[in-house]
Amino acid sequence: MTALQDSFGRKIEYLRLSVTDRCDLRCSYCIPKGFHDFEMPEHWLTFDEIERVVAAFARLGVARVRLTGGEPLTRPRIAELAQRLYALPGVNDLSLSTNATLLARHAADLHAAGISRLNVSLDSLDAPLLACITGRDCLSQILDGLTAAKLAGFSPIKINMVVLGGENEHEVESMVEFCMKHGFILRLIETMPMGETGRSARFVDLQAVRQRLQQRFRLIDGVVSGGGPARYLQSADGSFSLGFITPISQHFCDTCNRVRLSADGILYLCLGQEDTLDLRSLLRDGINDAQLEAAIHAAIARKPERHEFKDQPGKIVRIMSQTGG
Repeated sequence: MTALQDSFGRKIEYLRLSVTDRCDLRCSYCIPKGFHDFEMPEHWLTFDEIERVVAAFARLGVARVRLTGGEPLTRPRIAELAQRLYALPGVNDLSLSTNATLLARHAADLHAAGISRLNVSLDSLDAPLLACITGRDCLSQILDGLTAAKLAGFSPIKINMVVLGGENEHEVESMVEFCMKHGFILRLIETMPMGETGRSARFVDLQAVRQRLQQRFRLIDGVVSGGGPARYLQSADGSFSLGFITPISQHFCDTCNRVRLSADGILYLCLGQEDTLDLRSLLRDGINDAQLEAAIHAAIARKPERHEFKDQPGKIVRIMSQTGG
């Protein structure tokens, strides 16, 4: 069967795989306070089911897989799953997104299992402010996790900072300096209207922030390898890179190369649309590999041209952790 390509000519080569919708933090723009409507663990795809789905995607030309959540390190035996996925033919880039609160205890095992790249969520270097954003005093744990990740050999390590108006936007420069000092790539992210929490976060247009930082730190246009949508600046000597993920002010739908698989086996064709494929039901109804590949192909053909976050900000009611990061 031919490689995956949607009806707009975009080649799909990147799968973002959520292993749990649960998280040990409650970031203000993601999971609402008091939220308990998580999937039951028996609804999650098993490791065997995950491996089978990823193998099918790999046979169809998807070479990049990112483990996400919720917080993926809360899923028991996550390193075992990573090892199984890394061994699949065709998977040549296995990465992980994490809030890093549990990373110190898992870093060495994850790297040994085949994960080479990390994205770490860190929205503030001010402990009280970070606790306010995440709902928990966690800065020291995250910093310990980053130290462990460097010692384990992960490269690159990308820091993801969601810029929130009136909360942490004043910290952008200090986060740049922190990442420069420690050899991390920084990516600044605009909030998205995912669920009521996302819509209630104060949006910051990153185009003006980009201009300000480019001038202050004397950055030039740059490129960083990876399957994501960030647009980069870098220092003249190439030692530091700064990315911008701008789904609202400058959407990147025309180059979208990814789909998301939720923990309960729902394939989301677009983060900002509702068209999906229920892979869990197909798997548990006994679908064979050829039928699985055909179902994936048919779904990709329905992938929407673009999201409508700007035009219809109230459209998506599900929260980010339910979709997968």
